[in-house]
Amino acid sequence: MVNKRYVARRFALMLASLFIVITILFFLFRQVPGGPMSAFTNPRMSQAARQAVIEQYGLNDPLWRQYIRYMVNVAQLDFGQSFYYGSSVSALITDRFLNTMSLMLTAFTISYTVGTYLGAQLGWLRGTAKERVGMVVVLFVRSMPVFWTGMVILYVFGFQLDVFPIGGMRESTASYDTTTAKFLSTDFLYHLVLPVFTLSTYYTGLPLLLMRNNILEVLSESYIDTARAKGLTNRRVLFVHAARTAILPVVTAFAIAIGFAVGGQVLIEQVFSWPGLGREMVQASLRSDYPVAQGAFALLSAIVITMNFVADLAYTYLDPRVRLGES
Repeated sequence: MVNKRYVARRFALMLASLFIVITILFFLFRQVPGGPMSAFTNPRMSQAARQAVIEQYGLNDPLWRQYIRYMVNVAQLDFGQSFYYGSSVSALITDRFLNTMSLMLTAFTISYTVGTYLGAQLGWLRGTAKERVGMVVVLFVRSMPVFWTGMVILYVFGFQLDVFPIGGMRESTASYDTTTAKFLSTDFLYHLVLPVFTLSTYYTGLPLLLMRNNILEVLSESYIDTARAKGLTNRRVLFVHAARTAILPVVTAFAIAIGFAVGGQVLIEQVFSWPGLGREMVQASLRSDYPVAQGAFALLSAIVITMNFVADLAYTYLDPRVRLGES
């Protein structure tokens, strides 16, 4: 049973955390060398033109006035105009956000599904040759840098075998009427294969190791012995009784991973030229495009904080021993 007061308290804490993070981001970006003004230091820009642009963005106003205006706009999901593109930041980061989530959510769903299942199996097979071989393979793959794995996969399947595109998320000549049509097109799915395969291969190791270690702990519990004494099959004991408790830390890790997925896997987005949010954050910071950088980091913070909140609530539905609002 969900304690409504506890949920309300956690929700209020989530909003307070987000407010603090956005405030810190606002002042932090204005403390870097040059501040927002550095975006307009192009020597080819006349002083009059530069001054006109600065006044347009309100950069001559006192800092406290800029802050109040910014927070009011953020409350309306308005992050201003990009210094570089000259377009709406909200529209830009929404587009990059969807590109990133189409990649990361697909990869994480595959890796956590496969990793959780294989981790449970390896935990059950502790001490066997299969478990030892499985652990060697997992640790080997996990120890390789993900960008290096991506470059190898790209070289083999993109350059040598030439069976998949070497970058981007669609052909340059492709155009779509709607966002749904773009993400469901064969062209998009074709470009999605290699980066998803790279990320899934790398990230499967984390849920696998978590699940294996948790299964090893759970199998020593008395209720597992009781289930075995009842004559239940090994599969039922493992997946109905043991896995339900062992999966709790995996759920938390998945929720947090989804939060950080918003920031994208910058190295993978670079290797595969994927126009995601992580890549855009790096480029915006290098270009001193502070509205885009602030908006992207604010979105990342909001998703991470929200997914932590969701993971906390999910515990009640997965483990009846957990009681919301109780220590």
